[in-house]
Amino acid sequence: MRRVGLYLGVDPSAGGMYQYNLAVFDAVRALPPDQYRVVIAFSSPAWARELDDFDGKVVPAPNGIWRRLFWKVWRMFDLPIAAGRTLSAYLDPLVRTLQKEECDLWIFPSQDALAFQAAVPALAAIHDLMHRYERRFPEVAEQSIYVYREWSYRNICSWTRGIVVDSAVGKQQVMESYGQAGDRIFVLPYIPPRYMHEQKAPDGFDARYRLPDKFILYPAHFWEHKNHKRLIGAIGRLQEVLPDLRLVLVGSAKNGYRSAISEIQRLKLETEIIILGHVADADMPELYRRARALVMPTHFGPTNIPPLEAFLVGCPVAVSAIYGIPEQVGHAALLFDPESIEEIANCIARLWTDDALCVRLAAQGKERAAAWGQDQFNTRLREIIDVVLCS
Repeated sequence: MRRVGLYLGVDPSAGGMYQYNLAVFDAVRALPPDQYRVVIAFSSPAWARELDDFDGKVVPAPNGIWRRLFWKVWRMFDLPIAAGRTLSAYLDPLVRTLQKEECDLWIFPSQDALAFQAAVPALAAIHDLMHRYERRFPEVAEQSIYVYREWSYRNICSWTRGIVVDSAVGKQQVMESYGQAGDRIFVLPYIPPRYMHEQKAPDGFDARYRLPDKFILYPAHFWEHKNHKRLIGAIGRLQEVLPDLRLVLVGSAKNGYRSAISEIQRLKLETEIIILGHVADADMPELYRRARALVMPTHFGPTNIPPLEAFLVGCPVAVSAIYGIPEQVGHAALLFDPESIEEIANCIARLWTDDALCVRLAAQGKERAAAWGQDQFNTRLREIIDVVLCS
């Protein structure tokens, strides 16, 4: 009987990372009980409801400030990781909790430094290395962020049994960045979040959002790398030829918010662009269903979740042709250069005016969603677990 542990170290405020944790949780709980004994360790009380009907062992593992302070000092003085792992076994209650379970493998889905700080056999996710590949953006290039990411990911690669990435491009980036052998890196593509499977409009949806009858959707926090300014510029470029064009933006204010608002005001698009701010997960499926299309001019990858959300509900997609995104979307989306306002505008115009194109993309997206969902994710994660356990 193999003993597999899963550490759930984030809460719902982590957004996409929390949804990925949910997907891994669903995959782990689907492991055959006659072959695997599953242990779940969690730090946030928010997981209690999810774990209510879980049949395996559940272990509360409070993630206190002490561990962060300890490892901050360790990193500042560049002390040996091996010694830190040894000390943690004595000083850190969370590490002791994990070690006490004597699992054959612990899974860390949140690219968590705990994957190397605890002396346990670990399989850890690395979701992106954009701090290396897109250093022009302050949200990943600021020195303390860059240094921490480098220290954390390099040690994840050095001390874990295996690494999970989202795509072939993600695998290649880990290999070339940290000199890792390809047989230690496993591709596990993302799937749409659970909440996207809801098929009914939530109560009060129309009262909460006064949406245009037809609109382009872009759900993304206002980070600079999300490239809102060029999308806004593309809308401005099309106003004369498509005066009914509308754009709905969903997401919280971040470091690119002020410049996005300034661009809207400069182009006099206050009527054409609607900003909803934060939208509850439960409302997102209906937003996608009502949208004419998702247009996503992001500069980050390797891959992203919103195209998968759109595919699932039949919302046509246009997205940046960067990193692993062409591999992720195949022929089910229009692709453009995110640096080119002209290319973004061309894709928007095609989606806005060509009904047949939208029907075709919606059908191809649904086919792609049907080919890779939770069941396939479960099977692939089990394959990865078995390979790592036998290595």
